[in-house]
Amino acid sequence: MFTGIITGLGQITDIRPLGADASHGVRLSVSAPAGYLRDALLGDSIAINGACMTVTSLDEARSAFTVDVSAESLARTAGLAATGPVNLEKALRAHDRLGGHLVSGHVDGIGAVIAFDPVGESWRLRIRAPQALGRFLAYKGSITVNGVSLTVNDVADEPAGTAFSINLIPHTVQHTTLGTLKAGHRVNLEVDLIARYVERMLSAAAPVAQVAQVELAAPVAPVVPPASDGSGAAR
Repeated sequence: MFTGIITGLGQITDIRPLGADASHGVRLSVSAPAGYLRDALLGDSIAINGACMTVTSLDEARSAFTVDVSAESLARTAGLAATGPVNLEKALRAHDRLGGHLVSGHVDGIGAVIAFDPVGESWRLRIRAPQALGRFLAYKGSITVNGVSLTVNDVADEPAGTAFSINLIPHTVQHTTLGTLKAGHRVNLEVDLIARYVERMLSAAAPVAQVAQVELAAPVAPVVPPASDGSGAAR
């Protein structure tokens, strides 16, 4: 689990195919800030642009690590198939502060940046999400964009998908890769975990209610007391 609070800016420095055809994934070499991997271990989870990956090799002296990314993950994420800067977050520990919101590191869909414009001292980022994710987006709800926990400021359902806006303060722009976004860029989206469970419970509520009504409507056989011979003992 993660919180969506980026703890370091990394760089994908090398990409090596794990096989000869498209069914194979790739091995990414990632550099991290100095000292970032001091408490990391082989097999740990690190979110890269919001996608949870497993550390397959570790070089603390060079502050670098590798992860293997499957072809499935490459097809369902953005920003992992090319060298360049990436957002990093190490997995949440039980005693850590939950500064953002609960993030699983499982990308739900890929959004497209519509606009990224300055507004006062902040920036307004507008993204179009796939229609299937629209029902999970709500005003003042949480959304993860490239691994960053953000608050939804408005939502608009459109024929091509669901457009939503978020406000970025200067600190977020400076300490994440979001400051490099431009219209047309693709971004990884993860919807709020709680919203996902609520949607599932609501969609399953009708069949459960019907089953309960059937059980209540079923006739109940009367309880017949055992016959007595008058002595108080049952026969």
